Amino acid sequence: MPNGEGPVAIVTGASSPIGTGAAIARRLAAAGWRLLLVADGPEAGLAQGAAAYRAGRAPEAAEGWIADLGDAAAATGMVERALARFGRVDALVNNAALRIFMLFGEFSAEDFDRAVAVNLRAPFLASRAVAGPMRRQGGGRIVNIASQLGSVTYPTRALYGLTKAGLIHLTKPMALELVRDNIAVNAISPAPIETAPSIERARRNPAAARDRLRYIPMGRMGRPEEVAEPTFLLLTTSATFRAGHNLIVDGGYTLHEQPVGFASAGGGGGCGCDQVARSRR
Repeated sequence: MPNGEGPVAIVTGASSPIGTGAAIARRLAAAGWRLLLVADGPEAGLAQGAAAYRAGRAPEAAEGWIADLGDAAAATGMVERALARFGRVDALVNNAALRIFMLFGEFSAEDFDRAVAVNLRAPFLASRAVAGPMRRQGGGRIVNIASQLGSVTYPTRALYGLTKAGLIHLTKPMALELVRDNIAVNAISPAPIETAPSIERARRNPAAARDRLRYIPMGRMGRPEEVAEPTFLLLTTSATFRAGHNLIVDGGYTLHEQPVGFASAGGGGGCGCDQVARSRR
């Protein structure tokens, strides 16, 4: 595919070089896609990522963009920037996420609002902003990165899980209503993935990290590339008959009843409930 003529994707939550957003961007760039990489920071990470994806290609092949995606005007501005830079938007990957891990009753109303703003409101706003341009150009693809915790639960994951369950459900009516405009909407639900935040949590609490592996029949965490590949599938023409699907990529996490208990997870009564972390995946 010639430089400057590839399809265009907006990928949110792409500022960390060790994360699913970056892995998705790398996979798309390797296939000749042009990219708008979006996050609420850090700006340096976005700039470095965009420069890497431009290497050996046209200068306009990738750009970083800072935006508060929980803000409706910012979501619209993001899409307008992609259209001004590239002329079209073929795909949107709603990957940005905020993880707040606390026991029920310990997280505040403000924590609740922040989690909903990033994990549910932002994908809604971004998808709403991009739907019109996709409709006018004849179609497009949207992939919402959810979580296996939208289907099952784990101590301290109530707040994160409810936002991801909401995102999985939002995917379905979006798919049903947008498919008539040739816009395919699907979700991917990864299990724990080796991203910068998860690596740091494992370093701080190795016992809890080992305990989490008991939940995964494959006995390991997933790699960012193992989320990027199915995302690429859903964004390309090879997945032409999927709509409203929630593709679980979890190493078998959701196949069986989960162990119940707090004893071996460590910290905060044994459940690791001291973790409050913003994750850009």
